[in-house]
Amino acid sequence: MFFVYLILGIGLLWILGTLFLRRVWFYRDPQRAPESLQDGMILAPADGRVVYIKRIEDGGIYAEKLGERIPLPEIAGCDLAGNNNRGWAIGIYMSPLDVHFNYCPYPGKVLSINRTHARINLPMLDLWEYVRVVWLRRMVDMFARKYHLENERNTILLDCNGIKMAVILIADKFVSKIKCFVSEGQSLGYSEKIGFIERGSQVDLMIFTENVEFKVGINDQVYGGKTVIAGIISSKD
Repeated sequence: MFFVYLILGIGLLWILGTLFLRRVWFYRDPQRAPESLQDGMILAPADGRVVYIKRIEDGGIYAEKLGERIPLPEIAGCDLAGNNNRGWAIGIYMSPLDVHFNYCPYPGKVLSINRTHARINLPMLDLWEYVRVVWLRRMVDMFARKYHLENERNTILLDCNGIKMAVILIADKFVSKIKCFVSEGQSLGYSEKIGFIERGSQVDLMIFTENVEFKVGINDQVYGGKTVIAGIISSKD
């Protein structure tokens, strides 16, 4: 009888824990503000671990594993204003342990919002890769994998004082919907909430200027609307 009660107790704890994660933990909404206020600073658009920082050249990003350049429209799911051919991209993987709200990285105006639907969302990581990224804090190259080009995404293009930035919210396998909190023409400030993705997902930030100095590196943990991930270098410097 003891073992019956033990199994029932473990089962009850598992159910309660799952409900807590699904109904409370995933939806927690902490107040976020920049760690510091400096001219030209760029904030993380999401909580998570930095999985890549790559150059944008000739309207695309080179994928070492594939040995080819991936055009920006394949990553963003839309044309990013055509003339944005050079700059930087940073990818942030959001594990189920991270806050799942997404934030404005830089004050600006929403130029466009583009939703790309998928027939089915593919898993971003297998079990061993998940353990490496979340628990062992080891780097896994996640750029240009199949999910990166095929899963559902929501791309928000911003005009940030003349510099274009694109925040790309990419859904993981078990995500049913990406929520968007902004509209075209809306003006945004630092740390304003722009979207929400349940469970584990990924957010890419594309910065369409080469004059960027990164303050974080690959595998660093960042916090959306709080961590300064980069700064725009003045052309006068």
